[in-house]
Amino acid sequence: MHWFSRPASDTQITHGQRLWLYILAAIIMVLLVAPTLIVVPMSFSASQYLEFPPQEWSLRWYESYFSSTAWMQATKTSLTAGVLTMLMATPLGVAAAYGLHVSLHPWARGIFVLLITPMMIPVILIAIGAFYAYVQIGLVNSLFGLVIAHSILALPLVLIVVSAGLKSFDMNQEAAARSLGASRLTAFLTVNLPQIRFSVITAAVLSFLTSFDEVIIAMFVSGGQNSTLTRNMFNALRDQIDPTIAAISTIMIVVSSGALLLAQVFGKSKN
Repeated sequence: MHWFSRPASDTQITHGQRLWLYILAAIIMVLLVAPTLIVVPMSFSASQYLEFPPQEWSLRWYESYFSSTAWMQATKTSLTAGVLTMLMATPLGVAAAYGLHVSLHPWARGIFVLLITPMMIPVILIAIGAFYAYVQIGLVNSLFGLVIAHSILALPLVLIVVSAGLKSFDMNQEAAARSLGASRLTAFLTVNLPQIRFSVITAAVLSFLTSFDEVIIAMFVSGGQNSTLTRNMFNALRDQIDPTIAAISTIMIVVSSGALLLAQVFGKSKN
């Protein structure tokens, strides 16, 4: 009972008073994690169909995935698109976040809202717009077109995460560097960037995962040799129930979790 009476924060609200919040958070976590706890065991099933819990254990569906030329090509496309999206969206988002942070222009706030608009618009509308635009310029089913569309989705995330990092940064340090003769670019790279690197690395990882996990835009603008992994998974689920999908989903969970873990390990700012 002593734990329930202890303050949970500086506001002196006790753990007992927050018990409902802890229970709600636990329920939400269970609902989020439960699909993973079901999919992963199914990927090791020996059954011809999706089965939970598995009656027999096997790696046959992982072998099916790694031995499939089509799945490997789709995986290559998704990884390539993810990396290129990261390399495109991260520098643009960092530059935009920095420019808007130091800007005294009265329209800076409006420009910020404009740049994060893709987060407010349903992805299906962006996909339809991209498809019709790409038809006119011949970018349908191209890797470059896919990267541009995914970068549009990733840019708002980079902008928001890096802007949050810049708000905790003392701009007087940059001013001191510039007063000693450093250019704005040099000051940013040597003073600002090392101190907000956690935000930048986190934004870069989120950009990669945005592209790697995205399916709606991929359904419209990718195809052929540039079909993504998620697009092929969606088509496979529509046409047939293949346990290979569970194996691929498990691999994607590992990749996504590993990327976020690496961002936490290598992006943590040093004091």
